Amino acid sequence: MTEPSPSASPSTALARSVVRALLDGGVSEVVVSPGSRNAPLSFAVHDAEAAGLVRLHTRVDERSAGFLALGLSKVGARAAVVCTSGTAVANLHPAVLEAAHAGVPLVVVTADRPTRLHGTSANQTTEQVGVFGPLVATLDLDAPGPVPLADEGPTHLNVRLDDPLVPTDRWLP
Repeated sequence: MTEPSPSASPSTALARSVVRALLDGGVSEVVVSPGSRNAPLSFAVHDAEAAGLVRLHTRVDERSAGFLALGLSKVGARAAVVCTSGTAVANLHPAVLEAAHAGVPLVVVTADRPTRLHGTSANQTTEQVGVFGPLVATLDLDAPGPVPLADEGPTHLNVRLDDPLVPTDRWLP
């Protein structure tokens, strides 16, 4: 796959790096619950679908999105669910715990605000790192880099995205 554009914003570059890691980890199905904070991830997944690399599903309700991704993973397709920040993440909790107890390798990708906005009374600054408890491996990502995915049980990728959240170019993975 091509590298992110050198002119891409840090959030766009990070989102494309995360989606590249999903593809490299065998993810073939991605369920997105759209929101403003996860826009860089949504655009990257859309570009990967346009390139024929994943099948994209959109669900407005995060709880439904989580269970769709869990079901897809249970029938043999490696799936990821992507949601925006804050309370949206909590709606994934039931599906993520089912995946943890069943050993299903679901990938959970949550958009988050940058660290500097936490503890500032800003809207949707729920602490997302570790939100699923000790049963789920969590990686807190704020820059492109290696992203290992668990082979058994869920992996939570908490992706810290800052403005601008909309890419200025298309990604050609």
